[in-house]
Amino acid sequence: MDNKNTELPTIKETLKKNNVKINKSLGQNFLFDLNLTDKIVRNSEPIARTVIEIGPGPGSLTRSILKKNPTILYTIDKDKQSEKMLTDVKKIYKDKLIIITDDALHYPIWELGNSPRQVIANLPYNTGTKMLTSWLKHIHHFDLLTLMFQKEVADRIIAKPGSKNYGRLSILTNWLTKSKKMFDIPSDAFIPKPKVKSSVIQLKPLSKPLYDVSFESVEKITHMAFSQRRKMLKTSLKTINGQTILKELGISPNLRPENLTVIDFCKIAKKSFEQK
Repeated sequence: MDNKNTELPTIKETLKKNNVKINKSLGQNFLFDLNLTDKIVRNSEPIARTVIEIGPGPGSLTRSILKKNPTILYTIDKDKQSEKMLTDVKKIYKDKLIIITDDALHYPIWELGNSPRQVIANLPYNTGTKMLTSWLKHIHHFDLLTLMFQKEVADRIIAKPGSKNYGRLSILTNWLTKSKKMFDIPSDAFIPKPKVKSSVIQLKPLSKPLYDVSFESVEKITHMAFSQRRKMLKTSLKTINGQTILKELGISPNLRPENLTVIDFCKIAKKSFEQK
C-alpha cells in the first residue's frame, strides 16, 4: 500500500483541468467517489500480479488499484481523452501503469501481462455484456473478475434457474465461473448521473467447466431456447429434433427454458451438436 495518491489532483479537478467532454455514445459514466472505488478494490484482494482495468476515465478506480501495489496495471479505453486524464497518475506511478488507447471489446486482454491476471472494471453500459461474453471464451487466463454493470445486467448474470432474470448470460457465466453479487452503487456516485443503479459482481473462474462441452454449442442452444423464452422447449428446439433429444436425456419437452439448470443446457448442447 502507498500514499502517492495524496499528491494527485481530485477527480473533479482532473475533469476540469482537461476540459473533459463526456461521451454518451461510449456509455461513459465516471465513478468519482474514491471511498467506493477503494471498496471495490478491497473486495478484489488479494490483488494479482497483472491487473486490467477497462474504461478508466479520470482514474478514480485506477488510483484505488495502484494503491494496492500490483506489479503492473493496464488500462484500456477507446476514448482518446483517457490518456490525458491519467497523465498525473502516470507521472507518479511510471512503469507500473500502462495506458492503452484501444477498443476493449476487440482487444485480447487475456494476453496482457503474466498470470495471475485479474480484471477490475466499471464497464461501459452499452458494451459490457459483449465484453464479458468475449472474455468468458478465454476465462482460464483470468484468476478473478470484479466488474460493475448496470443492476439489471448484474442480476441477469448471477440469476439462478427458475427466476425471471435467468437466461443465456446466466448460463454461460455460471457454467464457467462462480458468480456473486458484491454490492449496489447508487446513481449519484457517477458523473453524469445515470438513470439506473449499478452493481458490482465478482466472477471466480472454475478450475474446469461444470460440464465438458464447447462454448459454441452452449451459445447455440441457449440462443435457440431463449429467443423464444415463453415457448416450451419442444417448440423452441424443434429445428434440431429437440423433443427426441430431451426425452433421451430425461428432460420434459414441456418445460420452458428458465426451468432448466446450467448442466441441463450443457447436456442438450453436447447431444445436439457434438454427438452424431
